[in-house]
Amino acid sequence: MPDSLNFDIEQVLPQHADLYFGGVWHKPLGGVYDDTLNPATGRVLTPVATAGRDDVDAAVAAARKGFLEWRDVPPLERARILKEIAALLRKHGDELAMIDSANCGNPYTEMRGDAAIAAAQMDLFAGLVTEMKGDTIPMGAERVNMTLREPLGVVARILAFNHPFMFCGGKMAAPLAAGNAVIIKPPVQAPLSALRLAEIVDGLLPKGVFSVLPGGVEAGAGLAEHPDVAKVTLIGSVPAGRAVMKSASATVKPVLLELGGKNALIAYPDSKPEKIADALVAGMNFGWCGQSCGSTSRAFLHEDIHDEVLSYVADKIARYKPGIPTDPETTMGAIVSRTQFDRVMGYIESAKSEGARAVTGGHAVTDGDLADGCFIAPTIFADVTPEMTIAREEIFGPVLAVRKWREESAMLEEVNGLELGLTCAIWTRDLATAHRAASRVEAGFVWINEVGRHFLGAPFGGVKQSGIGREEGIGELISFTHEKNVHINLAGQ
Repeated sequence: MPDSLNFDIEQVLPQHADLYFGGVWHKPLGGVYDDTLNPATGRVLTPVATAGRDDVDAAVAAARKGFLEWRDVPPLERARILKEIAALLRKHGDELAMIDSANCGNPYTEMRGDAAIAAAQMDLFAGLVTEMKGDTIPMGAERVNMTLREPLGVVARILAFNHPFMFCGGKMAAPLAAGNAVIIKPPVQAPLSALRLAEIVDGLLPKGVFSVLPGGVEAGAGLAEHPDVAKVTLIGSVPAGRAVMKSASATVKPVLLELGGKNALIAYPDSKPEKIADALVAGMNFGWCGQSCGSTSRAFLHEDIHDEVLSYVADKIARYKPGIPTDPETTMGAIVSRTQFDRVMGYIESAKSEGARAVTGGHAVTDGDLADGCFIAPTIFADVTPEMTIAREEIFGPVLAVRKWREESAMLEEVNGLELGLTCAIWTRDLATAHRAASRVEAGFVWINEVGRHFLGAPFGGVKQSGIGREEGIGELISFTHEKNVHINLAGQ
């Protein structure tokens, strides 16, 4: 990597790498610090504190105190503070993007977009604070019965590595707007942008209302099990979701889980082949190496257009060439860690050994400056059968499995044949076909003649083992409240 980029990264890294709670930076009680790396170079960026159970207890206690103050702040004043935070996210967006690019391996240009999305989500929930409304229920003369919406208390949000800052800045918004205190556990692989955010917003919120606890499984389990944590949320894998749900059951606390996806892109025979080729590439999120739970990593192409679609793919995918993530010219970054790199390469080798045909990619990239990093070429396999591993398991890497189909009923049965159901993209010029397919696919978020995009205010989440609950809309805000009923007997005195 050029020295100038090294220098730039050093300038934007957070000054603190400890635990942040109660409005103060704390060294971990266990004294443990783990190195966090740049996956493009394999170099250490900085050691970061690792929270243990005792640290979790201290952070939750501080958050509980902060909550008791924050819940009484009038909603419009909470909204004013959140809008101030949103402005800071925009002001510092470039440096936060550079931190994430160096720490998680996604291209700097993509991470700039993530910072903007986080700010937009903060603004969205700031604008919804007066929508946490109750109801009145008629009970007859001299009786008033009404419901109130109240915050839950301390909320823990456990985040994934693919969009570290977007998840941190965006996912704190709804619970804060509702009047809760929030403890962020950033991803082990990429905790630095969350720590930098704590520096940026320090002093804007009452002490304890916002906390950042870097750490691993022990910290996550400690938050999920803690009796004073009112709700725990996770963006992560299905096994991690099961573990969080099990831990949360000890105190019967609600969970919000956004888990894995093995998402389908379905192309009907009336689709334009070149547009479908564009959609295959866009839906895979190759820019961040396919490391997205919403990536459409299974493509079902009707036999009438299958070959023509694939004939366009090499040209469409050419713009995605792995490079140093912090370089503004880079269009495709690095896999987040060596462990994840080895896992993805294992899936590629299994596809080859099981008989899939590599249309493009299928290998690591080690040229020049990339020699020490975790880079994989964008990969598309054809001639995939339902029994193949890449057709059934979430890879979380730049690997697309293409299936040819003939009969709609058999195709839909295969699409729905997995225990995951996050997103689905349907491509057809026939309105009836589109509605029929949308009603039959088992997914929580469906695009028709579109792929990959999220829409501010539209609920996002999965069905089956892809998760519980919805985010990114008013339902997320309401989920961080509980409903209280108040009955008044006007003639009771």
